[in-house]
Parts: sequence; structure tokens; C-alpha cells
Amino acid sequence: MAQAINKTSGSSEFSLGDSEFQLFRKLIYQQAGISLSDAKKPLVAGRLSKRLRQLGIGSYIEYFRLVQRDIQELQVTIDLLTTNETYFFRENKHFDFLRDQILPGAIGRGPFRVWSGACSSGEEPYTIAMVLAEVLGQRPWEIVASDLSTRVLEEAAGGLYPLTDCTGIPRHLLHKHCLRGIGQYDGSIMINPALRERISFRQINLNNALPKLGAFDVIFLRNVMIYFDIETKRQVIKRILPLLRPGGYFMISHSESLNGVTDALKSVRPSIYRKPDA
Repeated sequence: MAQAINKTSGSSEFSLGDSEFQLFRKLIYQQAGISLSDAKKPLVAGRLSKRLRQLGIGSYIEYFRLVQRDIQELQVTIDLLTTNETYFFRENKHFDFLRDQILPGAIGRGPFRVWSGACSSGEEPYTIAMVLAEVLGQRPWEIVASDLSTRVLEEAAGGLYPLTDCTGIPRHLLHKHCLRGIGQYDGSIMINPALRERISFRQINLNNALPKLGAFDVIFLRNVMIYFDIETKRQVIKRILPLLRPGGYFMISHSESLNGVTDALKSVRPSIYRKPDA
């Protein structure tokens, strides 16, 4: 999922008053569950000022009124006020556990399903796909990858990345599952279509009722809940857990914890949880 912005910026061209900042802070909390502190005010001003200039709008309050009546502009605002930091094989112990502990027991069963619940620009689901392909091969498996931001979902579905962003991919996997760009795409890699076709990218807001997605053997929800308050965390987990099969695994980032959030999952290792068998 999109994460709270973390780079400072500002603009002297427009003035964001405290009352206007509160409006946008409430908006991003309602839409994405992200809590912005007072210290994020210059950040919000800087990000939105670019959009104001693009549209020829003279004030933040005028822009806020536009956002209230234009659902497409609301999505633009969400994209602007969130950012997505991710890379291939991030926190690789999760993928080692998936490869060595989970997947061997899945061989011979029905389709193996994984949900990447905050997929950002796609590095996480493509990493998962490489691991599944190596262990399960042509056996039935699929990945659902979702995010709140339509902008990053478009990037993810394209599967095109600068070669400099792919240093985390082991060389043998890079050669096997990625295509080197030529011509105008020189310096880039494209994820092999054989992997891309196994992934379904969808826009999903974890703070709303979830669509019908089916049941999953593993759910990744990493680097998301650190931006939620405790009640938002509880509600998000409450929505997600029914989609995890009994005996399934739930993975969060090493900087996150489910303490005080839910007791429906049992800790297996730091940041790795398991849903008890029915």
C-alpha cells in the first residue's frame, strides 16, 4: 500500500493555513488510514503546490473544494500525499521462509495463492513470483497484488524497471525471469511475461470493505501499518484475516508488530505469523 510521505518540500507561491492543512490531513486519514503529524504540513504544501500550478488554481482551499466534488482528482490527491518505497527482495528472510518452510509443504495441493496487500510499484509481488516459479514451477499458483494508488499500480503492471533498481535480484533469477531492454529501453529490464501473467493487479483500499478475493495461503502486508493508528490497524486486520486459510501465513515488516492488534495469529518468527488450523 501507499505509505506516508517522508521528504520535505515547500512552496512560497501558495500558503497552506492550519485550517486547510487539517482538511487535507483528515482527508488522507479517512481515505487511506494514514495519520499525518503537524510536522508534515510543509510536506503537504509542497506536494500539492505542484498540482495547483498544473491546474491554474490559486489556493489550497479552492483545490480542496475541487477534490470534494471530483473523484478522479481525489485519487490524484491520494497519489500525491502518499509515496512508495520498495525494492526487490526487501527483507529477504521472508522470501527465504517462503521458499524453505512454506512452499515444500504446498507441493501436490491445489492452486497456491498469495496476496501482496501493499504492492506499491510491483517489486514485492514480482519477487514472490520468482520464488514461487523456482519452487512450484508450472504447478498452479497465482498472486493478487493490490495497492491504494492507481499511479503505482500502472507502473507495477508494466513490469519495467531501471537495471540499477534490480541489484537485489540474485543474478541467476535476473537472467532467468527478466528480459534486458534494448533500444529505447536500454538500461532497463522487463519482468518475463510468464511471471506477469500469474499476477493480478487491483486497486484495493484496505480501509474499506474488501472485494471478493478468495482464500490465500500467504498474505504479505508489509510496511503499511506503521502509518496507521491502533484502531485502524485492528480494523484492517479484522477485514483481512477471513481471507487467510487456516494454517496460512501472514507477514509484516520487521519494523511492525501485531501486539495489541490481534490474537488470532500465532507468532512463528519475528514478523511472521500463522493462522491456527481449523
